[in-house]
Amino acid sequence: MTRSSRARDYRLLAAAAVLLIPSPAARAAEPASVRVFLTARDTGDRLAEKAPATFQPLAQPDEHVPAVMIDPAKAFQTIEGFGGALTDAAAETWAKLPAGRQRELITAYFDRDKGIGYSLCRTHIHSCDFSSESYAYTEVAGDTKLEHFTLDHDRRFRLPFIKTALAAAGGPVKIFASPWSPPAWMKTNNDMLHGGKLKPEYREAWARYFVRFVNEYEREGVPIWGLTVQNEPLATQTWESCLFTAAEERDFVRDWLGPALEKAGLARLKLMIWDHNRGILFQRAKVVYDDPAAARYVWGAGFHWYVGDHFDNVRQVHDAWPDKQLLFTEGTPANFDAATLGDWKWGEIYATSILHDVNNWATGWTDWNVLLDERGGPNHVGNFCFAPVHGDTRSGELTYTSAYYYIGHVSKFVRPGARRIACTSNDDGLLASAFVHPDGRIVAVILNKTDAARELRLWLDARAATVASPAHSILTLQMQAR
Repeated sequence: MTRSSRARDYRLLAAAAVLLIPSPAARAAEPASVRVFLTARDTGDRLAEKAPATFQPLAQPDEHVPAVMIDPAKAFQTIEGFGGALTDAAAETWAKLPAGRQRELITAYFDRDKGIGYSLCRTHIHSCDFSSESYAYTEVAGDTKLEHFTLDHDRRFRLPFIKTALAAAGGPVKIFASPWSPPAWMKTNNDMLHGGKLKPEYREAWARYFVRFVNEYEREGVPIWGLTVQNEPLATQTWESCLFTAAEERDFVRDWLGPALEKAGLARLKLMIWDHNRGILFQRAKVVYDDPAAARYVWGAGFHWYVGDHFDNVRQVHDAWPDKQLLFTEGTPANFDAATLGDWKWGEIYATSILHDVNNWATGWTDWNVLLDERGGPNHVGNFCFAPVHGDTRSGELTYTSAYYYIGHVSKFVRPGARRIACTSNDDGLLASAFVHPDGRIVAVILNKTDAARELRLWLDARAATVASPAHSILTLQMQAR
């Protein structure tokens, strides 16, 4: 190598080095500090803002020092929202509370500043198990023209509850709806309960029933964002249920429901298949998505948590069909026991699912009932369950469980339109996910389910902020990148 060529190489290396040094403008755009929000067991901290953490230079994280490392330049799915289900049971319980408690509950869930800012909610098409009675919008046998269709039942409790929630949200709340069963007269067992199937001769009428529901709800001032084809289509339940094989669901979407929605000008709705557990999510998706004529109507797949975790199955569905979306549509601890409402494990169960699901490409997450009474109901078949908030209809008091606060660490700070970003942890005791918003706001959520406190470093672009993670806690760390 000649002296001149060496000099040229040195100049190129020097120029390259200059490019690697952030400009003053770039340094000014980097976050200098982190807002810290904490909920922790054995403390009074509930979504409590703590002292901010400050970034300090750190070129290389250490494998032996707990660290959560994020990279906003590597962005993935867009978030639709987080929330829960606005059921008959929730609405009836709410209606029995004193007016002050009603306002408190709505604020707690839907106000972005004073509450946890729910932005994505589910409701049901006519009755489900969490209704005080079983009912359909038309119970006249053979009413295929839906001449007797009425929302009178929903106008008593559910519609006022939903509309109050929407008004308090101060912004859009996406609502999707799911049927638990067609009307009894449309089914092979002539019963809304105990499984059964949709009679072939009523497939067209059932598809138009969806359309009518959407149109009627929107006339009431409740916009519908999406639909699922059938709640838990492989479960014969003592409550409202209806069975669809994967092929039957595919055919109903392809030949009846999809065309009916399109004809009615409702192709904008996010239509979701499956709406059941993660275990056979891939197989159910494959049957529908591998049929282009059916797949064209389908936005994505919904899933629940009731039979095993199987978080990796969610990612594999995304990897196989990256153009289709994934949404967690229901989960709740069953076997209600009022004595366990104070157990800290509930929040950890919820947060574990939320963080794993979004890390495996879910675009949003909805809890089951937002509110239940002191018995875990009302429920017309005695299938009482847990909710993040319970209202005692005798005393008028509200009980906020740890689940409410843990969900709030995500729903309040990770807003619709945010994108999940690369986020890794070097500590098996820390589960984390991170997001960037269109305005540059970055949010990291870090769950510590262990008995040991940790002092962790949040690492970003050769700098780190040190934050305390108490045992059995959840952190939300918020910073502004620009």
